[in-house]
Amino acid sequence: QVQVVESGGGLVQAGGSLRLSCAASGSIFRIGSIDWYRQAPGKQREWVASIDSGGSIAYVDSVKGRFTISRDNAKNTAFLQMNSLKPEDTAVYYCAVSIRGHNYWGQGTQVTVSS
Repeated sequence: QVQVVESGGGLVQAGGSLRLSCAASGSIFRIGSIDWYRQAPGKQREWVASIDSGGSIAYVDSVKGRFTISRDNAKNTAFLQMNSLKPEDTAVYYCAVSIRGHNYWGQGTQVTVSS
C-alpha cells in the first residue's frame, strides 16, 4: 500500500506565496514521475507541473515563471513553490505519484487566493 498526503494549502492574498508538499509513504520501491494537478470549482482537473525521476520538469503555461516544482528523493517528497499567486489559481491541488506505472493520488489541499 502507498499513501500520498498533500499539505501546505491555505488562504493567501493575490501576489502572495504558498509552498505545497506531497509526501509518499508505504510500500515504495522507486518513485517515477510526480505530478501536480488542480481542480477549481465547476472545472475539470488540470495538470499543473511534473518532475520525473531524472529531474526533468514541465509546467502548464499559466504557471510558468511563478511556480517551481522540486523533489527530495531521499524523503519521497515533492514540493510546489507557488509565487505571485492569482485568484485564478484558487483550486484544490492534488499530487499524483507514479510507482511502477500506477498513479497514487492524495486527498488534495485547498488553495484560495483572494483578490
